[in-house]
Amino acid sequence: MAFVGEYLAVASGGAIGAALRYGATAAVHGVLPRAFPWGTLAVNVVGSLLIGVAFVLLVERSLPGSSLRLFFAVGVLGAFTTFSTFSLDTIALYEAGAGLQAAAYVLASVTTCLLATLTGILITRSF
Repeated sequence: MAFVGEYLAVASGGAIGAALRYGATAAVHGVLPRAFPWGTLAVNVVGSLLIGVAFVLLVERSLPGSSLRLFFAVGVLGAFTTFSTFSLDTIALYEAGAGLQAAAYVLASVTTCLLATLTGILITRSF
């Protein structure tokens, strides 16, 4: 079982990431029209950029502290956007020479997640 401190690192980072997501989305929608999900797009792009930075600093360069990685990459960015993790997983597959798998992962993720969302909506609306 993971150390309690690891859970606290993820939970505290997650609280910060969720608040940042709300604030960033609200700020974007204060400037741009809500007819398109600009706020969500913005946090997904920023989160993807930041998880790339975090990966290099915390994994490739092995900066000390797994708690820092858990706090920032899993907690803050995980709550800010899960799209950042999806993006990193896709790039990791591609860089490992699995370009076809990366493409399949993108297609499967987008398609199945959209279908799952639609299914959840339709099932819930039927009650």
